[in-house]
Amino acid sequence: MSAPTRPLGKNAFLFVLVTVFLDNLAFGLVIPVFPAMVRDLTGVSSEGATLWIGVLAATYALMNFLMGPLLGALSDRFGRRPVLLGSMGMLGVDFLVMALAPVIWILFIGRALSGIAGATFATANAYIADTTSPEERGRAFGTIGAAFGLGFIFGPVIGGLLGEIDHRLPFFIAAGLAGLNVLYGIFVLPESLPPERRRAFELKRANPLGAARHFSKLPHIAWFLVAGGVYFLAHTVYPATWSVHGEIRYDWTPLQIGISLGLVGVGAAVVQAGLMGIILKRIGLVRTALLGLSMNMTAMAGFAFAGAPFLVYVFLPLASLGGVATPAINAIMSRLTPADAQGELQGASSSINALGMILGPLTMNGILFTFTQEGAPIHFGGAAFLLASILTGLAIVIFHRGLTANREALPSLSA
Repeated sequence: MSAPTRPLGKNAFLFVLVTVFLDNLAFGLVIPVFPAMVRDLTGVSSEGATLWIGVLAATYALMNFLMGPLLGALSDRFGRRPVLLGSMGMLGVDFLVMALAPVIWILFIGRALSGIAGATFATANAYIADTTSPEERGRAFGTIGAAFGLGFIFGPVIGGLLGEIDHRLPFFIAAGLAGLNVLYGIFVLPESLPPERRRAFELKRANPLGAARHFSKLPHIAWFLVAGGVYFLAHTVYPATWSVHGEIRYDWTPLQIGISLGLVGVGAAVVQAGLMGIILKRIGLVRTALLGLSMNMTAMAGFAFAGAPFLVYVFLPLASLGGVATPAINAIMSRLTPADAQGELQGASSSINALGMILGPLTMNGILFTFTQEGAPIHFGGAAFLLASILTGLAIVIFHRGLTANREALPSLSA
C-alpha cells in the first residue's frame, strides 16, 4: 500500500503524536490490572506475583533489545511508515492474546509480541528526526514525551475503573484502540524518509550487538548511550514494580494504582509540553539532561522511604520534572549523528536501553520480593527504589564522562 502523498511538517508531526498517544493509552489501560491477572493465572500472593511480573517484563525487554536495531535499519531502508504500521498491528494482536490467556505462559507470548511492537518507538524517534531541524529536536522529543504522558493520564485511570469490573476487560479495550491506531495510520500517516535519503540494508547494522559496536567506535556517542542505558535500568523500577509495590506496601486497589499513574501522566504532560521548551531555552540541552537525572535520583530516594501513601504524591512532581532527561539526551545524541543514520542511532539507543530493561525487572522485582516476602530478615518495601536512585547517580557520573569526551563538540549545547 503506497503512502499518502501529503506535505511533511506540522501535520506529519501531529500524526506521530497521535500514534504515540494511542499506543500509550493502550499500554496504560492494562498496567493497573496486571498484578491481579498474574495472581489469577498462578494462584500466588502479591509478593509471589512480583517475581512473575519481573520475568514477564524481562521477556518484553529481551524482544525489544533484539528487534530495536532491526526495525531501525529496516526503516532506514524502506521508510518509517511500513515499520510503524506493522508494529502497530502486532500490538493489537498482542493485547488480544493476553486478554484471552487461559494460562500464564500465554502471557509470555503476549509480552514477546509487545516487545517487538514496542521497538517501534525507535522508528517514531527517527520519524521526528526526519521532520524537524536539529535545533528543534529537543523540543520535539519533549512533545513526544508529553504525548506519552497524556496516554498515561487517561490509560491507567480508565484501566483501573475497568479492572474493578473485570481484570481482562482493559486488555480487550487496548486491543481495540491498537486496531483503530492501525486504521488511522493507513489512511493519514505519510512517509517521512524520501527515497534519496534511504540506504542499503546491512545485517551488521541490524542486530543489537552490531549496532552497539558501531557506536562504540564513537566515544562521544558511546558514553551517552551507556548513561542512558544505566538510567533506563534504574527507570525500570516504575513499570516493573509500581503496581505490585502499591499493592504490597499500601494495599492499593487497581483504581488507586490507576489514579497514581494518571497523576504521573499529568506531571509528564505539564513538564514536557509546558516546561520543556522554557527549560531548554534557559539552561540548554546539557543542563536540562543533568537536571532531569538529578530530579529522578531524588524522587526515587523519596519513594524508597515513603512509608505513608500520601508521601508518594509529595515526590511525584520531582519525578515528573525528571522527565526532561530522556528527550534532552536523545537530542544531544541526535545532533552528533549524521542525517542518514538517525534510524540506526535510535535503534542502537533502544537496544541498549532495552538491555538494561532486561536486567532491570529481574533485579528490581527480585529486590522487592527479597525484602517483602514473609520471613525476610529485613523488611523494606522501598528497597527497589533505593537501588534505582543509586543507579541514577551512576548514570550522572557516566554522562559527565561523556561531556568531558566532547568538550569541543558540544559548546553550543552547554549554554
